[in-house]
Amino acid sequence: MSTPIVAGKVRVVGRSPLRMAWDRIKQDRSAKIASGIIGFFLLLALTAPVFTWIMHTTPDEFHPETLDPEFATNPIGRFGGISGTHWFGVEPRTGRDVFLRFVYGARTSLTIALTATLVATVIGIIVGLISGFFGGKTDLALSRTMEITLAFPSILFALAITPVLENVFEDLGLPPGNTTRIPVMIFVLAMFGWPYIARIVRGQVISLREREFVEAARALGASRFHLVFNQILPNLWAPILVTVALNIPTMITAEAALTFLGAGVIDPASDWGAMLLASVPFYSINPTYTFIPGFALFLLVLSFSLLGDSIRDALDPRGSR
Repeated sequence: MSTPIVAGKVRVVGRSPLRMAWDRIKQDRSAKIASGIIGFFLLLALTAPVFTWIMHTTPDEFHPETLDPEFATNPIGRFGGISGTHWFGVEPRTGRDVFLRFVYGARTSLTIALTATLVATVIGIIVGLISGFFGGKTDLALSRTMEITLAFPSILFALAITPVLENVFEDLGLPPGNTTRIPVMIFVLAMFGWPYIARIVRGQVISLREREFVEAARALGASRFHLVFNQILPNLWAPILVTVALNIPTMITAEAALTFLGAGVIDPASDWGAMLLASVPFYSINPTYTFIPGFALFLLVLSFSLLGDSIRDALDPRGSR
């Protein structure tokens, strides 16, 4: 607590748990560094069209003049053709600008991962609230559904179900290609992501539904809707926020893995997983092309994980004050 002196008197000013958590995060050096790295990648993704204008090219435009005429797959120059024109070099075989594919790939990867996390969070909160509050057969059915979903090998099942869902979406009127593939990826990632959030929400709701403030509201005639959304849900934001922060890096990794394994974003769209896949035949002659998306994935996933850990520590009521 802070104790400012006003007109010769000491006035004790309390701090809310949210303010205390925010103060802890501001003092955490790893949280500051992780936030800066995440902000940098988000800024790159948002300003991708600006780089297209600056560099007077697009991520899909071929530049055959940048390739060695004797070995058409090799970029001219060292480190994959890095130059003042092509800041990260060019793609082997096609000559496409690697920097533009990198920034547009960040846009694609982050859009899919963050959207899938949002969808999974909404579903998980709703299912967890219903399961934990109503209990009984409803809780049993929803809990078994969570357990069955978690039991599936998510990546293998996603590889199998993506083509099936793609055909279903196309039958519903979506055009073939990435217009259909991206919504399918978001759906598949969210389908395997919601049980983690639902289980945490369910456990918290079970511990809160018998608390005194809930019983008091129930005794005053509050409806179930009021109890769930006005009494219980506001007390769940801390564990939900921590779970979401730690779930985002999982989604980023899963999205890149799906694309790398051929069930993700379709060329010529840019994506970090697609860049890694395209770099496999050339890692010995152009390691830069492999290193750039690989290191970016490592750095972004690590940053989200560190930030999630910092948020969890800051929101822990047993933490130091």
